[in-house]
Amino acid sequence: MILPLFPLHTVLYPDGLLPLRIFEQRYIEMTKGRLNGETPFGVCLIIEGHEVIDATKDAPSAPLFAPIGTLATIAAWDMPQLGILHVRAVGGKRFQVHSHKLQSDGLVIGEVTPIADESPMALSATHRPLAALLDAMIQQLGAEHFAQKPALDNASWVSFRLAELLPLPLPIKQKMLEMNDSEARLAEIAQFLRQQGVL
Repeated sequence: MILPLFPLHTVLYPDGLLPLRIFEQRYIEMTKGRLNGETPFGVCLIIEGHEVIDATKDAPSAPLFAPIGTLATIAAWDMPQLGILHVRAVGGKRFQVHSHKLQSDGLVIGEVTPIADESPMALSATHRPLAALLDAMIQQLGAEHFAQKPALDNASWVSFRLAELLPLPLPIKQKMLEMNDSEARLAEIAQFLRQQGVL
């Protein structure tokens, strides 16, 4: 699969909601053909470098980004003023980047392979306190901050939502994305919360 990549200083998870304020011309052009919400682009965490690429340089370079990212589709958009596009993107499948190239306008184009979804797994009794904590966070933040209705009995959904909401360092958030075991992800989150005195 060939698709444009959007390296950012954030991690997007499956079923996650990502608000974007787009003003760079290359990304405005990229999103124009994706406003129908069907054609995805890829979001990857920047490991080194900047989100803004100076395409006027003789040899612009892309930032160093993580090889595992998440497909994103546009759920809603608005242009409050000329040249600035507000987008609400929703995370889909994870993917692995095999190669990428930088276009003359600074847009990164990647060759990626989708990663299979985690097997559905009910939340174990051990991790019920995590679901209760997440439920409290959802009530406080409001449903508009989530792409879908809560699935508090789904181990994968609970683990991804906690990973995106908790103040974890970005390398740990990326590690959570790359893990393919919701129980292991929940166990690491529980350990972090115990260290913080929350559990």
